[in-house]
Amino acid sequence: MDDSSALARLDRRVADCRACPRLVEWREEVARTKRAAFADWTYWGRPVPGFGPADARLAIIGLAPAAHGGNRTGRMFTGDRSGDVLYQALYDVGLASQPTSVSADDGLRLYGVRITAPVHCAPPANKPTPGERDTCRPWLVQELTLLRPTLRAVVVLGAFGWQAALPAFAAAGWTVPRPRPAFAHGTRVALDGLDLFGCFHVSQRNTFTGRLTAGMLREVLRTAAQAAGLP
Repeated sequence: MDDSSALARLDRRVADCRACPRLVEWREEVARTKRAAFADWTYWGRPVPGFGPADARLAIIGLAPAAHGGNRTGRMFTGDRSGDVLYQALYDVGLASQPTSVSADDGLRLYGVRITAPVHCAPPANKPTPGERDTCRPWLVQELTLLRPTLRAVVVLGAFGWQAALPAFAAAGWTVPRPRPAFAHGTRVALDGLDLFGCFHVSQRNTFTGRLTAGMLREVLRTAAQAAGLP
């Protein structure tokens, strides 16, 4: 089985997961009740797998799907304000085929980039519990293991993702420094041939207040793409 087939199989297994009762109940309740603006949508309502090619040289790790974004569309960072900011920046630096991501069948392609998260289900109030984070970690470990042959750089969005990702990198075979490096925007850590970058999350709280500007995001993505050897 080639890497593409193995990753597709992993994605299907992720989408069938029911390991966390609170998250299962929440994501399915949101899918039933919907938001008025999306009343005509059939919500995905399942765990959201990663998105992007199996031979990605750059990965982006977020937090978890949004209740009316990824939980609705079935694709990471698709259909919400955070995704609007992220995909526009990816397009601006030449890593995405279009600046918007509205549905899983909108034709968007990523160039050498894979987007994933440490928690695959939409959590209440966008806050997974530590137990839910740890239960979901094996999925990220398996995904990183499959990506490892080509992966050269990773951008982690936010402190939660950073704290969740470091143990996953260790479990996938990378040597993580001790003490573990602290999260900060713009930080860069070398892990056995992999450059790890920290970036403030593309949440509305950060983008609306100017804590994370479009220019700041583009700078991190551009630097990470160069480290990954992407054009």
